[in-house]
Amino acid sequence: MRVVTTAQSPVDLVDLEVQPTPLALLLLGREADPKSERGVECPGDLPSPSDPDLVERARAAKEKLGDKVFVLGHHYQRDEVIQFADVTGDSFKLARDAAARPDAEYIVFCGVHFMAESADILTGDDQKVVLPDLAAGCSMADMATAEQVAECWDVLTEAGIAEQVVPVSYMNSSADIKAFTGKHGGTICTSSNAKRALEWAYAQGDPASTKVLFLPDQHLGRNTAVRDMGFSLDDCVVYNPHKPNGGLTVEQLRDAKMILWRGHCSVHGRFSLESVEDVRARIPGVNVLVHPECKHEVVAAADYVGSTEHIIKPLEAAPAGSKWAIGTELNLVRRLANRFAAEDKEIVFLDKTVCFCSTMNRIDLPHLVWTLESLAEGNLVNQIQVDRETEQFAKMALERMLALP
Repeated sequence: MRVVTTAQSPVDLVDLEVQPTPLALLLLGREADPKSERGVECPGDLPSPSDPDLVERARAAKEKLGDKVFVLGHHYQRDEVIQFADVTGDSFKLARDAAARPDAEYIVFCGVHFMAESADILTGDDQKVVLPDLAAGCSMADMATAEQVAECWDVLTEAGIAEQVVPVSYMNSSADIKAFTGKHGGTICTSSNAKRALEWAYAQGDPASTKVLFLPDQHLGRNTAVRDMGFSLDDCVVYNPHKPNGGLTVEQLRDAKMILWRGHCSVHGRFSLESVEDVRARIPGVNVLVHPECKHEVVAAADYVGSTEHIIKPLEAAPAGSKWAIGTELNLVRRLANRFAAEDKEIVFLDKTVCFCSTMNRIDLPHLVWTLESLAEGNLVNQIQVDRETEQFAKMALERMLALP
């Protein structure tokens, strides 16, 4: 017998000794396929929708709703979903786009939970934000809970440095963490304005003694501090919420300039230096372009580093015949490869075995059709609502970011 702990209670499961297939192990990242051809196709590609009428049903429901619905599509969504998006972009751009459409009664966010929360915070009280699949979460955002962050603040207080610490939270965080940040005088950042956010944070006190608690992605915080601001790796310490006092001594906390939360993106965090070295050997003259959520050694070895939106711009400006290896989510890489193929730009995925973001891909066409048809029939489903107090403080942190120069 095996005991598997769920969110509700321990459940006894009979071990049937079923072994995962080699393909399943490959997709889970537990095996590698050295013979795999590098490109933008993935072993075990997502199946096509089983119902051939789904596309037409989605179109009909969206047409029936008209201006009452505004569909947001994150760059990492499947093509079958993106085709119905009124706007596409990264998480914060989409939340702002939603806020700019006050006449839309329904905001259907094809993304993950924290994105829908941000949209609810920034949109009007009469607007309803809907997430087609409530199980579409974010592993990074889930790596920092309100209870863990409150305990961390207690540790900083006991170390006598809490008054010197300014929290800076990545957009990829829950509404609770954004609210904590707002309450404690901090700001939110995106992957494109993280440097400005950190510069603002250090200007809130004596630059010599001010520290930043960066939540929840350690890699974005480290890369911004070291690569963009001239800090050393020794200026950064990692707070592990699963260890007493974060696994750090009082001296380490007092000496640090950046206190990085031990969190990461399950997709970007798996790109390796070996991936970079391998693609350079395979494709002479290739340009390596990665997201700043990647590990520091990957970012240091890359030719270009940029947020989701900034990954697209260099490709648009690139000359015909150029070759690119992209370190970000596969749906976007494959879409860019198809888009620029006519311009003779070769675009491949940086790694062989990292495939789709599993939580992003929970938003599929069947869920979107169900959502749109339900709304068209007057049935509100899967509404995302942030409570008033959380919204108040989270919005405070978001507004500080919006005020950044």
